[in-house]
This record gives sequence, C-alpha cells and structure tokens, in this order.
Amino acid sequence: MDKRISELSKFPLITGLSLIVALILVVSGCKSGEKAETESRQKNPKCMVEKAFFGMTPERDSAMLYTLSNEKDIKITITNYGGIITGIYTADKNGKTTNITLGFDNLEQYLEGHPYFGAIVGRYGNRIANAGFSLDGESYTLATNNGNNSLHGGIKGFDKKLWAPEVIGCDERAVLKLSYTSPDGEEGYPGNLAVSITYELLMDQLFITYEAETDKATVLNLTNHTYFNLAGEGTILDHILYVNASRYTPVNDELIPTGELANVEGTPFDFRKPYVIGERFDELSGDPVGYDHNYVLDGSEGERRLAAKVLDPKSGRFVEVQTTEPGVQFYTGNFLDGSLVSGNLSYIQHSGFCLETQHFPDSPNQADFPSTVLRPGELFASQTIFKFGIEE
Repeated sequence: MDKRISELSKFPLITGLSLIVALILVVSGCKSGEKAETESRQKNPKCMVEKAFFGMTPERDSAMLYTLSNEKDIKITITNYGGIITGIYTADKNGKTTNITLGFDNLEQYLEGHPYFGAIVGRYGNRIANAGFSLDGESYTLATNNGNNSLHGGIKGFDKKLWAPEVIGCDERAVLKLSYTSPDGEEGYPGNLAVSITYELLMDQLFITYEAETDKATVLNLTNHTYFNLAGEGTILDHILYVNASRYTPVNDELIPTGELANVEGTPFDFRKPYVIGERFDELSGDPVGYDHNYVLDGSEGERRLAAKVLDPKSGRFVEVQTTEPGVQFYTGNFLDGSLVSGNLSYIQHSGFCLETQHFPDSPNQADFPSTVLRPGELFASQTIFKFGIEE
C-alpha cells in the first residue's frame, strides 16, 4: 500500500478536525513574561492545554511552550520551535513521576545545538546519500551536513523552524496542531510544501499525526526524534526491547543503507523476542558501538500496527509504539558524550533511545525501497502512537 492516503478517516482513532469539533483557540505569539493560559472544558476538567512563554528566537520571535495533561496524570510539554517534545512526565510503579525524555527546560539550550532532542525532522528524516537525488529526470542537490550526506532535512531543517500553533480545545483529548510551509528550494528540496503536525493526548496515549501537500513533486519523510529513558536517569542499556520486524536495512560505514533487506534471524538485530538492549553490544561493529538501524516492520504499510515496545524493569514503565509507517529507526544515543547537561543530568553515551517511525533512509536513491515521492494533488498522511504504562 502506498503511503499517500487521501482520507484521514482511514486511521481508526482520528479523522481530522471533524471528530474534534471543539472550542478552537488560535494562538499567536506572546511577549516575555506573559502569564500562562489554560484551555479546559467542563466535560473533562482534567484535560488541559496550557500555554506559556518559552523564549525568543534569533529572529526575535516568541517561542511558546504548551503543556498537554489529562486524568491519567500524564503531562507532555511541546514547544512550537521545532515541534520539540521537551518532556513526557509519567509515574513509575511506586507512583513517582519524572520526565522520561531527554531535553532542556529552556529555549536557549536548544538554540545552542542538540542532537534533535524531541524534534520534528524533515523534510527528509534520516540520511540521503551524497546529498542529492533525481526525480522525474531532474537532479536536486541538498544541503550537506553529515559527511558527504544530507541528514534530517539539512542545515536548517524542520527542527529549527518556528511552527504556527493552534490549540484545539480539550474534550476527550488535549490537542495541539502545528503548521509550517516550507518554500520551494528550501535546503534544496523542490516544491512549496504545507505541513501540519497534530499532537493529541488521549488517556495514556500520545497520537502524532502528520499531513502534507505540495505544489511540485518532491520527497518527504517526517518523523519525531524523541530520546526516551524510562528510568529518567542513567543509561538505557538494561531496558528490554521488542521490535516487530523480521528484516532490517544494513548500512555502510557512513550509515547509508546498502539496499539489502536482510533477515534479522541469527543476528544481534533480532528483537522479535524481547532482549535487553545492551546484551549483545559485543556482537555489533562500528565506532561508537550501538544500534542505529532501520527496521522493516512486519505487516502492511499504511495500516496501523505495533512497531516496538520497551520496558524498564526497575521503574516498571513501558512505552509501546504503533505506526502506519513501513519502518522504525532504533538508535541508542551512541554519539552522546556527556557534554550536554539538563539540570543535574549529564547526557552520557546510551542515556537515551529513539524509535523514529519512518520510511527508509536514502529511499530517493533506492528503487527497491517504498517510495517517498509526494506529488501535487496528493495528501501525505501518517500517524504514530506512543502508549505509556506500568508493568508490575
């Protein structure tokens, strides 16, 4: 099934704005020091979207911080700068609540540079070899920012853009929609691309819905780059991982796929039976050692299905990932080196893991990979769900 879906009603739990016709609050920027605002409904008074000033961008625009919360006592903080999830707060088996993601509590540290903590990445998440591709007989040269390659949309990708926010009031769900129009030629990509990302907190699940349209044929691969640590501190090497994938895409020494769809059986990439993440590191090659690989999910592309589940045995917390995307990049924070600090936490190597739902890296140059081409008149629609819980 092709990834371009014309109707959001094909997703079982979301059908666009028609199912969440609620009190709509169009949010504009506010100045430093403005008091936080709260949007709530009497039907569910614990469902809230709060807005507060987060910081000023180099262009002197106000970035805001939005807090989604509900009766499950889950709190998610998101800034419209980069669409970044700055925090996901959940309780452990003893009732202690902490942030289970890596990130910062201020805009300044994000502006200073970071490894895509919590961000929306695009236009093209992951790598494109030699920073270029051909489409309909025309060659396109992209910004080079990862050796000879283009990574996560280029030098100033979607993670560094200020998105237009819209709070769609609380009823059953706490909903925040972010929109951005990427102009033709930005970072080398063709077409004026209108993108929206909708975050919805419903009970113990975070829905992320991506939509996009273009006026010229282009390539597109959107994902969220949240780093998780379900213990809230230390490393993730003792977390237990399951991945619903019988194949993966091997890579060369620049982390570009070779084009092969290899079987995971008999390799340290086989997580069809749950394994401790760090258990087989001594079987991996590469420097630094760790996982940074795309998995080919079992099941039909375009249909929502289980991608992965991770459990921290000590805290009891787990996160389960479902997606309509054909792949998921599993990354174990290999390049973290302790130089980034948030509060009393130093983000050392392997202090977080990512499960980036996606199309495959370098798909524009790999004819046998699922297509990432989006054409005028088509609607790109994709959805990923993160479910949070506790196993005793």
